[in-house]
Amino acid sequence: MDTETFPLYLVSGGKGGVGKSLITLALIDYLQRHSQTPMLVETDTSNPDVMKAIQGQTECIAFDLDRADGWISLVNLCDEHQDKPVVVNTAARSNHGVARYGSTLGDTLDELERELVVFWVINRQRDSLELLREFTTQLPQAIVHVVRNTYFGEADRFSLYRESNLRKIIEAKGQSLDFPDLADRVSDDLRSQRLSVQKAAASMPVGHRAELLRWRKGYDTMFCHVISHKSSSREALGHAQ
Repeated sequence: MDTETFPLYLVSGGKGGVGKSLITLALIDYLQRHSQTPMLVETDTSNPDVMKAIQGQTECIAFDLDRADGWISLVNLCDEHQDKPVVVNTAARSNHGVARYGSTLGDTLDELERELVVFWVINRQRDSLELLREFTTQLPQAIVHVVRNTYFGEADRFSLYRESNLRKIIEAKGQSLDFPDLADRVSDDLRSQRLSVQKAAASMPVGHRAELLRWRKGYDTMFCHVISHKSSSREALGHAQ
């Protein structure tokens, strides 16, 4: 009998301040509402905001991917929990650990029977692309989707990426995606109160909630282009909430 396999999702960008945490929260929310039970691996051990936001809603664990032991633990986790997608929220400057130890993961993907799907978050600065170019050489097995965070401007303002040869390389395997902006007062509450999207949708004032649900609809559209899932009654229920 064929068994369903689940990807390992890596949310990265190689630097801080590009929106990785918000995209990780959105990805966890999307998977949960589409009949999946993700596990979160938090690697920002000095500031584990995502893990604190979703604790109690999904399984979480912290690994330090600047050390060989963290990569060994990540591989073992993927092997021990083959029935779940694993979502890794990476810390800033993650390319250092990838360069030194990433092959521990890359060389075991076939045995794990998992795809490595990367959501690489960029702003409009050149270093986002330079770090991405490094990453693609360090983990060539990955399917990389570049996520333009439109908090930094509409998609047509990401001219450095749009006009680069790197975009052609990315789009040979992955896609270029646009992550919707979220009003500052709502994103600030998510961060300061360490709320998951699910908790925020249940507790925020009506105006905040309307903005949150508009944002959720936008990232649902983004993720549905690159994440396959089986429809079910749970999925239908999730969309109704």
